[in-house]
Amino acid sequence: MSKKVWAVVALSLIAIVVGYTYVTVSDGPIMPLGRLAFVKILNPDMYPGNVHPELLAQYAQERGSPCAVVLHFAGSSNYRSFEQPMNTTSSNGVNGVYIIEVAYIDTQGGGSKSLLQTNFLDSFKVALFGVPDDRYKYMSDGVVYNNYTSMMNHVETLAKEHGQTGPLPVVWHGTVRSDSPLIDPGCGFPLYFQIMTKTYGIIPAYVLMVYGLIFPYINSPYWTYEVSHATELQNLYNAGELNSHKASGESAVDQYYQNLTKVGTTNYD
Repeated sequence: MSKKVWAVVALSLIAIVVGYTYVTVSDGPIMPLGRLAFVKILNPDMYPGNVHPELLAQYAQERGSPCAVVLHFAGSSNYRSFEQPMNTTSSNGVNGVYIIEVAYIDTQGGGSKSLLQTNFLDSFKVALFGVPDDRYKYMSDGVVYNNYTSMMNHVETLAKEHGQTGPLPVVWHGTVRSDSPLIDPGCGFPLYFQIMTKTYGIIPAYVLMVYGLIFPYINSPYWTYEVSHATELQNLYNAGELNSHKASGESAVDQYYQNLTKVGTTNYD
């Protein structure tokens, strides 16, 4: 066949896959948004009133949702969910958004802080076959969940308790502590892929990952600032210069680390 025919076939297949993905997602329980951010602007980043929680809450409110989920790679946080107040009320009465935080723990790897630490062969296998069911554990609200089903039951219960009735918006955090955020998809990306695969199948997951990578360039008002100042913000973060201060004069990060040793307290990423 000629190159023109092959091109038509390829475009037809792409159109079929994209169309199938759109139809499948439009009737699904998860609303895939994509990447939330590129680098941290404050630390803790996912903290009530900070830039990125406000942006996520805006995304949810615009879509008529009282809840949203943000995904991370597990670090030192307890990943406490929290209410993000809004200054405006949506058409369906949403004036605050409950943000559910979930992190994954990779039992077969220590995670990576840079692309040099990434096992690309392992990543390729995950991309081809999905995440093995027994590979990840999950952290949310101070509890470790040993399997995907238990974690999602927790997420769905929280969402229902806070008024969720339609598809639940989901993002991955996306922040990068080193390397270029234009290359590294950032914190929470593998868990987002797992949720998309489990919910919609691996082929639609590929489409949703591409859309998710494009999402902030279309929707975030901060992406140009974050990308153009990425190295500066990463250096400030790693030096502790982004630690935000509250009215009490105590660093939010001081409170964050103190809460790690307390039971039933709020702890943010």
